[in-house]
Amino acid sequence: MGKINSATVQRVLDAANIVDVVSDFVVLKRRGANLVGLCPFHNDRSPSFYVSKAKNLCKCFACGEGGSPVNFVMKHEQMTFHEAIRYLGKKYNIEVEEREMTEEERRAETRRESLMAVNEFAMKYFEKYLTDSDEGRDVGGSYFRYRGLSEATIKQFHLGFAPEGKDTFYREAVRRGYSDDYLVATGLVSRTDDGRVYDRFRGRVIYPIFSLSGKPVAFGGRTLKKEKTLAKYVNSPESEIYSKRRELYGLFQAKGAIVKAEKVYLVEGYMDVLSMAQAGICNVVASSGTALTIEQVRLIHRFTKRVTLIYDSDAAGIKASIRGIDLLLREGLDIKVLLLPEGEDPDSFAQSHPSSEVEAYIAANEQDFVTFIANLRLRDARNDPATRADAITHIVRTIALIPDEIRRSVYIQECARLLGQDEGVLRRAVGRYFNEYAQAEREERQRQAAAAERQAGATATPAPAQQPPRGDEPPEFIPDEAFLPDPPSAPADPAKEAEAQAEAARQLHARTMRPAETELMRFVVRYANYLFATWADEDNNVYPLSVIDYVSEDLAADDVTLSNPDLALLFEAAREVASDPSYAEHLQAETERLQAERDESIRRGIEAIRAEATDIGQIKSREMKLTEEADAAMQRGIDDFQTNYVGRQLCSAVDDTVRHLATELLAERYQLSKVHTKYAAIPTERDLLRELVPRALLALKDAIIKEELRKTTDEMKQCGGDPDKVRAIFARISELQNQRRELGKLLGDRVVAPMR
Repeated sequence: MGKINSATVQRVLDAANIVDVVSDFVVLKRRGANLVGLCPFHNDRSPSFYVSKAKNLCKCFACGEGGSPVNFVMKHEQMTFHEAIRYLGKKYNIEVEEREMTEEERRAETRRESLMAVNEFAMKYFEKYLTDSDEGRDVGGSYFRYRGLSEATIKQFHLGFAPEGKDTFYREAVRRGYSDDYLVATGLVSRTDDGRVYDRFRGRVIYPIFSLSGKPVAFGGRTLKKEKTLAKYVNSPESEIYSKRRELYGLFQAKGAIVKAEKVYLVEGYMDVLSMAQAGICNVVASSGTALTIEQVRLIHRFTKRVTLIYDSDAAGIKASIRGIDLLLREGLDIKVLLLPEGEDPDSFAQSHPSSEVEAYIAANEQDFVTFIANLRLRDARNDPATRADAITHIVRTIALIPDEIRRSVYIQECARLLGQDEGVLRRAVGRYFNEYAQAEREERQRQAAAAERQAGATATPAPAQQPPRGDEPPEFIPDEAFLPDPPSAPADPAKEAEAQAEAARQLHARTMRPAETELMRFVVRYANYLFATWADEDNNVYPLSVIDYVSEDLAADDVTLSNPDLALLFEAAREVASDPSYAEHLQAETERLQAERDESIRRGIEAIRAEATDIGQIKSREMKLTEEADAAMQRGIDDFQTNYVGRQLCSAVDDTVRHLATELLAERYQLSKVHTKYAAIPTERDLLRELVPRALLALKDAIIKEELRKTTDEMKQCGGDPDKVRAIFARISELQNQRRELGKLLGDRVVAPMR
């Protein structure tokens, strides 16, 4: 695999639409000009993940993650930049042109990509062996037919069969050039202590497990033999690309149906998913026979809040449903439970009933979790007061897990009605347990923070002896220093003192300079190529001036550079993008497209006007107004392209620092409501740039002078009372203060001419 050339990268970035990309993983709903959803990068209970189609950006205002389409894919799928480009290229049917890598670049390719490639090969190998070999058709194919699976279902879920030979798959993989290390790391083969290698899944039917993006990350294999010494199911081990706690079988195939139905059915095994999907109930996923985990619950929550747990009516199924209910409730999901008829599981029930009957049974028999638990817990209590009290306590503790106060209150009322208990008593009990859970969560967070602090302290410079106690350690008694004798003086370490002074200076510098430099760079990133002012040369020739040109020339005139390295890097990247010759080509192409839209709009408008109006004067007036509106729309499109071009490029930059900073500076959570602009034109930030950009430059220069004043004042402490030095320092301080006063006068003035 080679490196992707820059032209291909640009084509992919131009085609990638943030709404399309994010919608593959997150359910989005419109909110004003943006779309919002639950953040896929943290435990989000209320939508805080905003997607801006206009800026082609996403941003979580709780955890801070987000960015351009390529940055989102990199973060969500744990891909490198070039892996994300390939993913987006495939999504938008763009041929990704690559050049041959050097040996150094080949060594730098990620291990994760190699593991994914091995699994992709294995999946296709098992699929082909199922359909093209006698053993696969006779053994694996017969089993799937016996279980009632159609060819379409087998293909949709990429089911396969692994040959019976001890190392048949391994030898074929090695012959095709796949590394032993990667085959072992993915768990496709195992190596004994004496170095012998054998296939993990030999003689088993294969169920691939996919990531949300559709890549095979693991496999499940079921033996068809009756030997008691053989495990019925064998699964891929944990690896760098697979964690069973974070995956749900069938979610890749089901996510569209889940969003459409706004509901998911949660079952236990592979065949449960396959049979229900074949019966037409496609919004179904499985925890693959393991206990439901918090990571899986949060994965579900990204697509829907409504969950129905479908289990066998045996004791194991009932216990599993109770464990799952507690986890789902903690995450604020709406839960129902369905127990199937005696002797049935989702697989057999879906196979023996048409889809209409399955759906009808679910609708008629799924129960609210309170009703389900109440019936379950009180079934054996009968007239035993102690058992009944224990059952009610368990129900109350379960309700206390619900994070939303209103929903808790509703369930308390329902519980009181079902159990015949006083609502006030139940409400107080729920409140007590809710507070206990909240306190336990706080203590756990404190323990985690303390552990992180101890771990950081183990590698950092030892802290001073007197420091605030951590939450999980007893406070150390520190006597009042006023009553202690002075400690014996120790020789000062000049190096440590110099380092401490330098660190203090860096912190002061950051507090003074960072805000001003960040604000200036915000204008640069957002409006770099926007033509907002004019400039006249010595011969009075007037030229349009972009924001980044104005900022660059102003800083150069005063010999000012950005002092924060990351912001300086971002500024240089913005200048490089803005000055790239391809920008003019893109602008020309966009202008031509907008011109064509304008012409077509005018043509259609004129046809409509002449079909409706009869008076010549009215026709001319309406046509003139139509032309003015079309010209204005075209100019807005050009302005928008100039405004957004550099920012979009920076948000998809290869450099992590540039990409993250640009995303942070471009993100906007709120926009002015249409109510405010319905009856009056409200100036936007872009309208006010001719005032705001010069003001930001002046604010930066003021911060520079302020920093210089601080340094000069510090010099006063080091001059040792030398009169000449003192006079020189006072003169310098006076000069700097005068400069600040002059800047203060300019901060309110308009300093550039607006575009005409």
